[in-house]
Amino acid sequence: MEAAEVRGGREETLGAAILVLGAVAVAVAGLGPIAMVAIRGFTPYGHVVDGLTASSTGALLLVAIGMGAGAIAAGAATFRSMPTKPSRERAISGAILGVHAVTLAALLLWFRSGDPERFAFHFLNFEKLSGYGFAFLRGAKNTVLLAFVGEGGGVILGLVLAILVLSKRAVTRAPARAYINFFRGTPLIWQLSIFYFGFALGLGLHLSAYNSAMIVFALNTGAYAAEVFRAGIQSIERGQMEAARSLGMSYLQAMRHAIVPQAIRRVIPPLMNEFVILIKDTSLIVVLGLLDRELDLYSLARQGYSSTFNATFYVAAAAGYLAVTLPLIRAVNAVERRLRSGLVGVGA
Repeated sequence: MEAAEVRGGREETLGAAILVLGAVAVAVAGLGPIAMVAIRGFTPYGHVVDGLTASSTGALLLVAIGMGAGAIAAGAATFRSMPTKPSRERAISGAILGVHAVTLAALLLWFRSGDPERFAFHFLNFEKLSGYGFAFLRGAKNTVLLAFVGEGGGVILGLVLAILVLSKRAVTRAPARAYINFFRGTPLIWQLSIFYFGFALGLGLHLSAYNSAMIVFALNTGAYAAEVFRAGIQSIERGQMEAARSLGMSYLQAMRHAIVPQAIRRVIPPLMNEFVILIKDTSLIVVLGLLDRELDLYSLARQGYSSTFNATFYVAAAAGYLAVTLPLIRAVNAVERRLRSGLVGVGA
């Protein structure tokens, strides 16, 4: 009995060791090259090249491959004999991390064998960004403002459209359904172009390209939000509406006081997902032409590339989008977990 317990304890320790080995291998493969570059500095771009091509970086990548291969071999050889499910999962996870480490290190070694200097000059030449720091901050602000206005207006419009679409009267449903189908069925870039060049300029409306884009984003988001609200409202049990009507409420009163408040909680995650998508779609405003103070992240990157013919501006724009969207994506996941655990039927 004691021998079996000792053996089980050793296997538990082995599973944890395999997991640690795989994790360390990934850290060496991913963070090692970054550390080598950071030691030398990220500017000028030649320092980035020196860090990536240094013999010490190559040695770290080879070490990562060795550690990753060790984790793969150990995990594959021992996971079946692990005495408990947690130890088995640790062994499997360590082996998978080993695969990640070997793949990443092999890709970086392949990259080193090519022309890293050419790549660094065009994509990691951060000197070119000198003097653009405030412009990128302003571009991020313009991007977020476009998305906020578009999402806010779209949510209000979408709720109204959803209520109209759910009406029993065809004459009420038809215009709302036509609106939704039109804006969901035509490209956003076409909507931006026709509204600004066709309506704003063609009809002499005093609207800037930036303000026109805000309106179009709200109109477009309204169509998608309407479908989200419709699905959320229809997910509420029919008895809720019947109970509200039995209390003497009209259809609109029942929707306002009984149905919509419940539906809103259920549609928060998909609406937040729509907001993340809208942040990325704001880049389409580039087709309209903007004043310098109105440039969004993508338009600013495009302007910087046109001036320098260096793609580092696009890398900086991608970093800006990720800085905005990644926290939102995490927030969406957190809200979904919260609602799934707190509301019956939300997960379905």
